[in-house]
Amino acid sequence: DLYSDIGKGHVLLDLLEVLSGQQLSREKGSNTFQRRSNIENALTFLKNRSLKLINIHVADIIEGKPSIVLGLIWIIILHFHIEELAKALSCGYSHSSLDSPSTVDLSPATSPTARTNVKVKERWKISAKKAVLLWAKEQCDKHGSINVADFKSSWRNGLAFLAIIHALRPGLVDVEKAKERSNKENLREAFQVAEKELSIPRMLEPEDVDVTSPDEKSIMTYVAQFLQYFKNLPVAEDRMQGKIKETLSWLNAQECKLTKLLTELENASFYRKFEAMLSFTEAFNEEKKPILPILES
Repeated sequence: DLYSDIGKGHVLLDLLEVLSGQQLSREKGSNTFQRRSNIENALTFLKNRSLKLINIHVADIIEGKPSIVLGLIWIIILHFHIEELAKALSCGYSHSSLDSPSTVDLSPATSPTARTNVKVKERWKISAKKAVLLWAKEQCDKHGSINVADFKSSWRNGLAFLAIIHALRPGLVDVEKAKERSNKENLREAFQVAEKELSIPRMLEPEDVDVTSPDEKSIMTYVAQFLQYFKNLPVAEDRMQGKIKETLSWLNAQECKLTKLLTELENASFYRKFEAMLSFTEAFNEEKKPILPILES
């Protein structure tokens, strides 16, 4: 039972340790005090990663309130999975509609380093959704008239799922034939083929999607599994050349940004220089994460 297991505390810590690769402190045992302490440790860990936990309280998690537990799980999925996928995807994007994942505030009222880091992460939460949606749209555009505008009604007839499968593995599905079938038939085929051929877990049922207002978070999480599959595909030579070009462009942009920063800081105080350089370094380190796999290829 998800709600009761998360409320035990140690299960939540186990999950965060696996996702983060870090060891978290915990209380052994399962009495109320120990459960509360472990959940507090988990929430503190998430807050230290600049995640906003609005209206998520220890008592509600212990009680197993569905809306609170599901909200917490969604925050974890978004941060540890979807955002990381979107970052890796972004280094090959040329879409101007994606926000820059970081900014360096050079005004006299520069926020403390921690706040700058929060801004970087918050902007990525917005861009992560855009990046995944743009990727899905690009896959569907390869098949012509299948329009994807959101993570809700655009997926109801199942054609978008089938178009993505066709883009990833041509020949597995017949998208043109699917246009003559019912929504549920298309969704059923898409979920079955994705599970059998792409090893993507069946997280949804046709009845979950073929409704007036499907759950946006569920669809976004499921679509992210296709992006994960795409990310793990061998990189074609032309695609790798494009990634290298994007990487060099990013490095040049960072050099220009640093040069401009040093010029503006020429007459600044030591403290101001230290704060600005620390902010630049943190933003740089955040942005370089999706670049490293390309350099290692």
